[in-house]
Amino acid sequence: MSRLAFFLGEAYRALRRNAAPSLAAIVTIAVTVLLIGVLVPVLDASGSKTEDVRSQLELKVFLFDDATNGEITNLQDKIGAIPHVEDVEYVSPAQALKILEDRLEDKSLLDQLNSNPLPPAFNVKVDDPDNLESVQTALSPPDSTGKPQPISAAIDEIVTGEQTQQIREVTGAVKILLAVIAVLLAVASLFLVGNTIRLSIYARRREVEVMQLVGATNWFIRWPFVIEGLVVGLFGALIAVGILFLGKVTIVDPLSDNFALVENLNTISFGPLIAALVMGAMVVAALGSGVTLRRFLRI
Repeated sequence: MSRLAFFLGEAYRALRRNAAPSLAAIVTIAVTVLLIGVLVPVLDASGSKTEDVRSQLELKVFLFDDATNGEITNLQDKIGAIPHVEDVEYVSPAQALKILEDRLEDKSLLDQLNSNPLPPAFNVKVDDPDNLESVQTALSPPDSTGKPQPISAAIDEIVTGEQTQQIREVTGAVKILLAVIAVLLAVASLFLVGNTIRLSIYARRREVEVMQLVGATNWFIRWPFVIEGLVVGLFGALIAVGILFLGKVTIVDPLSDNFALVENLNTISFGPLIAALVMGAMVVAALGSGVTLRRFLRI
């Protein structure tokens, strides 16, 4: 216990004696944590929106108007048994007309129809949009001549949507881009904090040499620096958290009711994010102090 008190006292005295390097490290950590705290919700919201778009991609299997109930039931069972099919929803002509009516702004257009022209259909959801082609092939496998042949005589047409491929390519590119940004951000943050801590310790290398000359062990020298790193990380993170909280209360929350893009930023829980940022800043600062100090402990 006395040794812990000594280490804490040494860390406190070091912070006071080296106010300028310590302040630089605190500011660097605060800026880094603030940047991460802003970009993490943005990346999370972008990823969630991308997954929402991808989840809406589906196959539509249109049936002939004269398809019997037995054929419809049998086909639904067949489609449900195909690998990667997650859900099969039957849409009757009456239901399809109601959906169309809800989507149309000018309802009077439907009054000009003498009958319902919409055919019965199945909406087929797959477990992953990348499996759309395999499910479509299973619905209409090639025959002996190589020509696609539907698995049921009740099937009229199988449609995946004109922009399905483009949407998949764009969303796939967005996912890769977000992953690259996240990795670059993490690497840049570690280098930025590590370099600042390295400069701070370099300014005190004579102090380390003196402690070695009087017989102090490596860990005895290292612990005050590690504790100092924890304190610096904590203060830097708290400054960033305060700015983030102020921004959330004054900007994000008031605008989230009016802008869907801003509302998506609230999909990530603020409490766990703050806890992760504070713990991450303290761990990175402590590890940075301990690891950087190794080169000055070599005799």
